[in-house]
Amino acid sequence: MLPAMPALPVPSAASSPIVLFDGVCNLCTGSVQFILERDPQGLFRFASLQSEAGRRLLGVQAMEADSLGSVVLIESGQAFRESTAALRIARRLPGAWKLLWVFIAVPRPLRDAVYRWIARNRYHWFGKTEACWLPTPELKARFLG
Repeated sequence: MLPAMPALPVPSAASSPIVLFDGVCNLCTGSVQFILERDPQGLFRFASLQSEAGRRLLGVQAMEADSLGSVVLIESGQAFRESTAALRIARRLPGAWKLLWVFIAVPRPLRDAVYRWIARNRYHWFGKTEACWLPTPELKARFLG
């Protein structure tokens, strides 16, 4: 019998923001790589929705991984989805990306409708891989589980 796996720690409200993403979606993994390139201080941590860590964090937030076609940002103990998550991430990136925050003024149902349209078509437009993207050894510490 194999020994039980230790429980994954649940990040505290004071820890880094965590981005949960679809690990087999080319658009999603490209977005993670985009964030990594623009986050040299290492503010963000990451986990794929398919990973044990991702599923555990979704469980803590009372969300189901299979029902999400969305990025999830866990920040200060609170979960944000869809366009709100994307805008909150952009707001924390250096440079002109912060300016995207002005779109938070657009009513959320409209923002999320556009987000969901892209999410529904992401595999068709950008493709899908058979396995989750693996970070380089240098970036591995920024990924949970």
